[in-house]
Amino acid sequence: MGQMNPHRPTQNLTTNTPQAVPGLYDVDEIKQQAASSIIEGAVTKNYPLDVNQACALLNEALATEINCVLRYRHHQIIAKGINFLDISKEFEEHAENEQRHMMMLAERINQLGGNPDFNPLSVAGKAVTDYGQSHDLRAMIREDLVAERIVIDVYRKMISWFGLGDPTTRVMLEKIMADEEEHANDLADLLAVSEKHN
Repeated sequence: MGQMNPHRPTQNLTTNTPQAVPGLYDVDEIKQQAASSIIEGAVTKNYPLDVNQACALLNEALATEINCVLRYRHHQIIAKGINFLDISKEFEEHAENEQRHMMMLAERINQLGGNPDFNPLSVAGKAVTDYGQSHDLRAMIREDLVAERIVIDVYRKMISWFGLGDPTTRVMLEKIMADEEEHANDLADLLAVSEKHN
């Protein structure tokens, strides 16, 4: 007689249907907890992370995205120089992506029971990137590229912090980071083109 495979679901011999892993969870306990804390929305009793710290990190990311939206919109309007219409369009596309990220983060903060902070007075203090002061096209591209590289590193650290404890937030941040990596790649290409025309 061969050994039982521990990864194979146990079977009820009378009905021949797979059964859940014994002891993994207590359905009655979960039902009771869900009913007793319904005002907490998506945050259940077993949420393993510090929810206040989670919201603080996400508000920092939100402030950064707001800052990026404003910087890209500014650059979109004032872009002048070689192929400036194409570059202005690129800035516009990035601004729209950053605005989508902004709303994703705000909605997740709200789901976790936090308050998404759109207050202009606190955005600058919480954002990990600078708004920027460049007016020269090449300097604007460089400024945006530096900002994208900063947020990629910050998101990578946040993804690690949320880890398996909050897979919903982690997956959202991974999607945002993939967009930021694409932005950085686009900007690096734009910078190379602009320097050829120097």
